[in-house]
Amino acid sequence: MKRAAIVGMGAIYPIHSAAIQALDGIELVGVCDIDAKKRAAAPEGVPAFEDVREMVEQTHPDCVHVCLPHYLHYPISKQVVEMGVNVLCEKPVALNGREALEFRRLEQEHPEVKIAVSLQNRLNETTEELVRIIGSGEHGKVMGIRAEVPWYRPLAYYQAEPWRGRWDQAGSGVMMNQAIHTIDLMYLLGGPVQRIKASVEQILDYGIEVEDTVSARFQYENGAIGHLYATNANFKNEGVNISVDLEHASFRMRDNVLYEVGEGNVETKLVEDQKLPGSKFYYGASHKKLIRGFYDCLEDGSDEYIHVRDAYMSVHLIDVIKDSGLTGSWANV
Repeated sequence: MKRAAIVGMGAIYPIHSAAIQALDGIELVGVCDIDAKKRAAAPEGVPAFEDVREMVEQTHPDCVHVCLPHYLHYPISKQVVEMGVNVLCEKPVALNGREALEFRRLEQEHPEVKIAVSLQNRLNETTEELVRIIGSGEHGKVMGIRAEVPWYRPLAYYQAEPWRGRWDQAGSGVMMNQAIHTIDLMYLLGGPVQRIKASVEQILDYGIEVEDTVSARFQYENGAIGHLYATNANFKNEGVNISVDLEHASFRMRDNVLYEVGEGNVETKLVEDQKLPGSKFYYGASHKKLIRGFYDCLEDGSDEYIHVRDAYMSVHLIDVIKDSGLTGSWANV
């Protein structure tokens, strides 16, 4: 039986807690938050702590899930890793590329500890199938990628957790909070990016620091072109859409379904993701799959999980997009 603990009992906490409690062979042995009201909502029989070190020393977990605001991901993960405990860190891996590089060095310096990052959309059935198709080479190389994240966040979203609207605590707005999974998939599917030109904007009158809308053009090293559009200013939350054109075939991921697109724009369904129940279906349902897989790695010693080195590029690309938005010119990756 593997022992799990969670630090941070905010918005993403219920997904981790529910997954841990639903999976065989994992026991939730502790939770941690500085907010007494949140600690009071700990599952029955699970001790709640205010201090991370105290939780680790008293509960002896095999893994600590870091479910905190962005600016705490690296420092708290570092504290846990230096105590010799495995970490499963929520996205983003860090506030920016510089901090992500520090996290990579920490990973290299502690090979005895496993550190996984929750970029769980890599494990969606649609993503895995499209990665397989691209990797097979049967339809030629990637020529173009288009990705859309048409979401909505009310002012209350930022008022409830003010750190979400601050550069120094969130790292970015819609890119870091909502579109990071999509940016990660654009890299996973298209490969290395050479340069980016972007428009980074606020079109909502919320009085926050970070962006709510971004449009970016990617030039990939293999000559492919990518386009990203992400916004929190839509009128509702809709599914993420990703289109990929190969030399001899086209594919679309729309509403959690992967289609091959034939002549006359006729779509053939290939595979569908599992979905979360309720109104937040667009989050995807692969957290549980990611958590199960990581604990299997803790059991058998394998490295088949999403490492810090894998997650670094998603944050670095956001830095590059921000740089281009500031200068109005191309920014090299």
